[in-house]
Amino acid sequence: MKYTHERKQIVEISRRLHKAGCLAACDGNISIRVDEDKILITPSARPKAFITEKEIVEMDLKGQSQTGTPSSEKQMHLSVYHKISEAKAVIHAHPPAAIAWSIAHPDLKELPCDSCSELILALGKVPIVPYARPGTKEMGIHLEKYLPERKVMILSRHGSLTWGENIEEAYFGQERLEHSAKLLMYASSINKLNPLPQEEIEALQQMRENIGNKIL
Repeated sequence: MKYTHERKQIVEISRRLHKAGCLAACDGNISIRVDEDKILITPSARPKAFITEKEIVEMDLKGQSQTGTPSSEKQMHLSVYHKISEAKAVIHAHPPAAIAWSIAHPDLKELPCDSCSELILALGKVPIVPYARPGTKEMGIHLEKYLPERKVMILSRHGSLTWGENIEEAYFGQERLEHSAKLLMYASSINKLNPLPQEEIEALQQMRENIGNKIL
């Protein structure tokens, strides 16, 4: 079996996301680029808590699979890999708090970030990608305007998408997103969100710019 290490990584991350409550049943999909024009991706209609290394699908960047049936949401992954040569992994998950923001506040263009220093430093901005029906080409098309600048995105009324220069970075993007969304949700349930002073926001944004496009 080829790409044993990468297959193990996908299975491990799938189980971590399920354990964290960011995937239920057959939700979500994960991929890793293993060659210039080839990726491994989770199979369609399989619960991520129970997938095995053998089930992981090999697929080229035209969307043609060599083994098995790839996720029906493969177009999102392909959009990232076509647009960003340094992208080595893509994760689509369903983190509850992050999704809830897009449902409760349908006019939001991004997750509120001006109240929390760590959100600004770790992610910069988190855009909310306009809704597209799951499994359609529109999902991938809607992502493109945010690439390559944004590595972490909320998919309106649906889920989240992260990409990284390795699978760990993509996973940490999901972890950071849901942690931040929960923090903001808890704060807003106690009182309204209170932004930092504008000069502090600008200082943090400059620090983020100096860090570069990394997920912390």
